[in-house]
Amino acid sequence: MKILVTGGAGFIGSNFVRYWLEKNPKDKIVNLDILTYAGNLDNTREFQANKNYRFIYGDICDEVLVDELMSDTDIAVHFAAESHVDRSIEDPELFLITNILGTGVLLRSALKNKIDRFHYISTDEVFGALALNSKDKFQEDTQYDPRSPYSASKAGADHLVRSYYHTYELPITITNCSNNFGPYQSVEKFIPRAITNALENKPIKIYGDGKYVRDWLHVDDHCTAIEKVINKGVVGETYLVGGGKEEINNLKIAEMILEILEKPKSLIEFVNDRPGHDRKYAVDWSKIRRDLKWKPEKEFRERLEETVKWYMENEWYWKPQKEETEKFYEKIKR
Repeated sequence: MKILVTGGAGFIGSNFVRYWLEKNPKDKIVNLDILTYAGNLDNTREFQANKNYRFIYGDICDEVLVDELMSDTDIAVHFAAESHVDRSIEDPELFLITNILGTGVLLRSALKNKIDRFHYISTDEVFGALALNSKDKFQEDTQYDPRSPYSASKAGADHLVRSYYHTYELPITITNCSNNFGPYQSVEKFIPRAITNALENKPIKIYGDGKYVRDWLHVDDHCTAIEKVINKGVVGETYLVGGGKEEINNLKIAEMILEILEKPKSLIEFVNDRPGHDRKYAVDWSKIRRDLKWKPEKEFRERLEETVKWYMENEWYWKPQKEETEKFYEKIKR
């Protein structure tokens, strides 16, 4: 099987490529990535020499290049996206170009080249936010209510992908996942930033009051979910993918990280909140559990301990990113 992965040098994309090559050693993967701030070739270091892997530096908005690659593709797995909410607040236009127009280029080419499956990776943020005391959870048919330029651009792309199924019968599937964490995640994201700050005995920065709740999904579990959907999912369907059985807010996660590292809680520092910060996301992933027999392999605490250990043992990965990341946060005063 020949697979085109877009954004395969990013956090989730690179973990997926690594996972797929290990599970399916005879398959061939082409990784198309333009290496923005979210793309990092260090993420691909473990499989760069694999004979069934090829990296292509390029833009998903480049129709000629996309057509060339899609002409020799059985399955496209589309991760490539601008994905940081804070950056979308600073530069929303870039998110429209990549997340909507770029997805449109890929869809046109997939249709033209009659590929077997177009799988799109989306986010639970397209559904908006829940009140902290709400017992509700997002479901596949929850009305869209995006609240940031990032989530709005992903919502637009979701609708575009579905339109190609309904209008042109392009064989698509979609997964809307909750917040991911794990190895090879950029230190500008909350959990790795908190871990690496603590490792350097610097404050863990907590937005607002810290009572923001996310449904945390380990990236390895996300990869197994994508595999299930590609192999057994129903064409045209959407599947929500979440990881949590308990509600854990950002402040509690920071405290857990400090506990794991045996660091004092005095390292926690509250900073300016993000504009339009969504209070809570919660995902009902009963459909993928029921229909495809998928569930996360481990509990959150165990996965967090594994993640802390990985960053402790891989300073080579995050140290070079750290200075630039903190300059960005200093600029936006968070």
